[in-house]
Amino acid sequence: MSRVTDIIAEVHHLFGHEVGLSDWIRIDQQKIDDHARTTGDNSWMHTDPERTASESPFGCTIAQSFLVLSCLTDMVAAVRIPIPGIVYRQNYGFDRVRIVQPVRVNGRIRGRFELNRIEPKGPHGMLVHLDVSIEIEGDDIAPAAVAEWLAYVRVGE
Repeated sequence: MSRVTDIIAEVHHLFGHEVGLSDWIRIDQQKIDDHARTTGDNSWMHTDPERTASESPFGCTIAQSFLVLSCLTDMVAAVRIPIPGIVYRQNYGFDRVRIVQPVRVNGRIRGRFELNRIEPKGPHGMLVHLDVSIEIEGDDIAPAAVAEWLAYVRVGE
């Protein structure tokens, strides 16, 4: 067996289980405005509190969907998968992303991570599949977003 298949066998018991729950992150107007300036996503639904108070179905500004997804970078620090000898990790993208509902200004979100599976990718690499749910504090009905997030992990020999 290779080192990669040995590691996968060692963590196989974690497949289908939660491997991380991040701290809450507040999405304030400054974050929304900064994201609008960076990406050009400056629709009034995001950047005009007065207009949204009277015209939006939410009564306030809402975070851009890509801002919410970008918070995964901070949230993933909570993930704990015992993979020894990691040389580096790389965001490998998403196999599935669904934006379920908006995040209102000053709402707090957190990431819940479940290990879906790990597959070998070359002699020293593996592809980690995480099922992610971005939860909104105080909302037990639906998350802000769900995704299958992939990470490439390279381990030493």
